[in-house]
Amino acid sequence: MKNKILVIAVHPDDETLGCGGTLIKHKANGDKIHWLICTTLNKNHSYYQNREKEISKVSKLFNFDSIHNLSFETTKVDQYSINEIIEKISKVINKVKPNIIYLPFKEDVHTDHKKIFEASYSCTKSFRSPFIKKIYMMETLSETEFAPSLKRESFIPNTFVDISKFINKKIAIMKVYKSEIDKYPFPRSERSIKALATFRGSTSGCKFAESFVLLKEIL
Repeated sequence: MKNKILVIAVHPDDETLGCGGTLIKHKANGDKIHWLICTTLNKNHSYYQNREKEISKVSKLFNFDSIHNLSFETTKVDQYSINEIIEKISKVINKVKPNIIYLPFKEDVHTDHKKIFEASYSCTKSFRSPFIKKIYMMETLSETEFAPSLKRESFIPNTFVDISKFINKKIAIMKVYKSEIDKYPFPRSERSIKALATFRGSTSGCKFAESFVLLKEIL
């Protein structure tokens, strides 16, 4: 049976940084992949039109089966009520009916990430969404690595995906987000992305890998 995947990206580019290679691999295996973007730039922002073009291009490169945008204003998610966020995310989950979900890491330093994780995870209760069988938290460069270096707050992966065949396409897609990528040692640089994938690959016995925390699996 083919999978239905939903990646919940707090900001456009989180899907690429956190699980871009894995999404490409899912698609290559015949799975359906769906993209939920939670935030958007204010329409008066000087980069708004460019960002919309980037999203369109990224969508085509991944070949997403559907895209959903909640249009919460970026960096201001904490100004929305948790009930409003849960309601909007729940509608998308019930429309897509994914069996696998990728979420932001609960301890990412960005307040938008924390609030979206809290709301998203609340939508995954098995009595409300029995079709969800696996829930992962993903590792997002420039957010996850800055979580406090304490056991409870640290990203400790327990699942690894070999993306050796897909690392170049992941980086090519990331480069579409021209304002989000920069030269090393910037965290969202080509070198940093490859370095993390190399490290995770060495942990799991392959050239390049993405890593995740498996929160729940129903067999």
